[in-house]
Amino acid sequence: MKENSLKLNQLMTSVETSLMKPKLPEIKVGDTIQLGLMVREGSKTREQLCEGVVLSRKKRKSLNTSLTLRCSFQGIGVERVFFLHSPRVTFIKVIRRAKVRRAKLYYLRDLLGKAGRLKQIFN
Repeated sequence: MKENSLKLNQLMTSVETSLMKPKLPEIKVGDTIQLGLMVREGSKTREQLCEGVVLSRKKRKSLNTSLTLRCSFQGIGVERVFFLHSPRVTFIKVIRRAKVRRAKLYYLRDLLGKAGRLKQIFN
């Protein structure tokens, strides 16, 4: 019984590692990132850009790694959850890094304008 579970576990990890993207930038909470997303409309596909602040990140080193991105679209704040290793995510580019002291930045939902800015880190 244990042998079967070990083989199954090894099979699952090998499948997960084959589906993971090899090159991803180091993304932290508070970073402003630009993300390319393949969107299908009818029979056509196009690439849509999302730019915003990373509010949270879940599951560090697996296929299920996701992040919550908050971007403003036509003056309205929109939050979306993206799976990093999804085939629909074409690229991720870190634009700006920020100094934060929390793991989840949900308090940014209530702030508007200058109050919602984060302190930038210059490299």
